[in-house]
Amino acid sequence: MGFHIVKRENCPCWKRCMFYLMAIVVALVLGAVVLLSIGVDPFEYYYQMFTMGTVGNRIAYKTFMNFLKELVPLVLTSVALSLAFKMRFWNIGGEGQFIMGSIAAAFVALKFGPALPMWLTLVVMCAVAMIIAGLYGLIVALLKVKFGTNETLMTLMLNYVALYVLVFISETKDDWNFFLSADSARPVFQNFSEICSFPAIPMGEKFQLNICVVLTVIVGILIYVYLKHTKQGYEIAVVGDSVGTAHYAGMKVNWIILRTVFLSAALIGLAAAFKVGTSGVLSTSITNDVGWTGIIVAWLSQLNTIAIFMVSILICVLQFGSTVAASTFAQVDSSFANMLQGAILFLVLAADFFIRFRIVRAKKGDKNNG
Repeated sequence: MGFHIVKRENCPCWKRCMFYLMAIVVALVLGAVVLLSIGVDPFEYYYQMFTMGTVGNRIAYKTFMNFLKELVPLVLTSVALSLAFKMRFWNIGGEGQFIMGSIAAAFVALKFGPALPMWLTLVVMCAVAMIIAGLYGLIVALLKVKFGTNETLMTLMLNYVALYVLVFISETKDDWNFFLSADSARPVFQNFSEICSFPAIPMGEKFQLNICVVLTVIVGILIYVYLKHTKQGYEIAVVGDSVGTAHYAGMKVNWIILRTVFLSAALIGLAAAFKVGTSGVLSTSITNDVGWTGIIVAWLSQLNTIAIFMVSILICVLQFGSTVAASTFAQVDSSFANMLQGAILFLVLAADFFIRFRIVRAKKGDKNNG
């Protein structure tokens, strides 16, 4: 008597949702065990985390505004990465592409911001950041189609190239380095928020919705339509399923790879422009690890554009809320969110296995049984 794995023919939507919900609940229970072990009430901690300390807070609107500032680059980066992943091009270079886009956006703001109208500077910032980040991603795509190099390794290495370029800029105080403030004796990035900053839409007396949130939603809708209802989106799906089938159907596979990778990296550059244009300053921590977190979000969402928005909100609440909760509970480090995030990812992947397969007991006399 034994067990074997059988592929499920079809798993209803409600059952898939139940599996994923159970995975999240189990992760929260495991987190609660850790919290109890260090003497923290898990119910109180989770309450502070999921509400992000906004309940009874007079400046809750500021907390929510800051939350949206963190959410925008994560959503956009995750959507961008899902484009390449759908084609089975493993773009692990989100961090590097984000950094290069950030440097390009800051360059435009500092060089052209004082001379151009603000709206035009913002448009040029976004365009240049998208082009630079897109070209940075395109380097790996070209090597892939020309020499068959491993894109995972190449994009990973280019992350560190971009990081050290940023570090070099941040530590080199010289006449040519206009990124740094001339008024400071030590290397400090120049603030350009007064010259160039994305506008906000007033909603009520105090709350202001940054226009980047609206633009991110629009981009998400456009990418959803692009993937579901255009020839280019269909080509991405076919190449992702089988390169051989794509060749047989007469598709220009190399061109599809180049086009899609450029678009993926360019959207990450747009996320960088939004982040730089909102914060008004470049920094060595400008990415806030969205290049890495975006990979998790994309996979948790099963590369579904709509699901990416929902999962991004969950992950951002975990990260942002844990930072707020950590200020209340001194025993808990803000990195608790990373542990919880990892547990959720692991258990969701386990749930995905049970959605795709089921374990059955082999019947007596079954030829497949041992």
